[in-house]
Amino acid sequence: MKLDRYELKAEKSMTVFEFVSEGPKGAIPKLVQYGETNLKDFYNLAFGDKDHATGEIDDGIVSNNGDSEKILATVVATVYAFTDKHPDAWVYATGSTKSRTRLYRMGLTKYFEEIQEDFDLYGQREGEWEFFEKGVEYQAFLAQRKSE
Repeated sequence: MKLDRYELKAEKSMTVFEFVSEGPKGAIPKLVQYGETNLKDFYNLAFGDKDHATGEIDDGIVSNNGDSEKILATVVATVYAFTDKHPDAWVYATGSTKSRTRLYRMGLTKYFEEIQEDFDLYGQREGEWEFFEKGVEYQAFLAQRKSE
């Protein structure tokens, strides 16, 4: 996707990324983290504001900084960077609330044509995984980079 995005800082393993959201509510530090799970090559994508006190992700805050498209493009850029470094990885994502999961689905739907050029994308519905389809409400998402 050739969308405007924020500059990213990443550590060497490409599992933790930081950027700063800039808007009417000021500069808000954000974190994206890819956490290993008990399944081989299966990673959980966690995203949210960076807690000033702990340095950890707080995914319960609603920033409303007027830059959701730019934030989405930035998070997607981390998926590309992460899967460049970890090409066999499956990336699992869901929102911390139903409305956030819906927001992610809307973003995936909007850019589905571009996404499917580089990724196999799945949605989870009623506990089952299926190929992602526009207009379907999913509880979670799963993506894997297509082989070259």
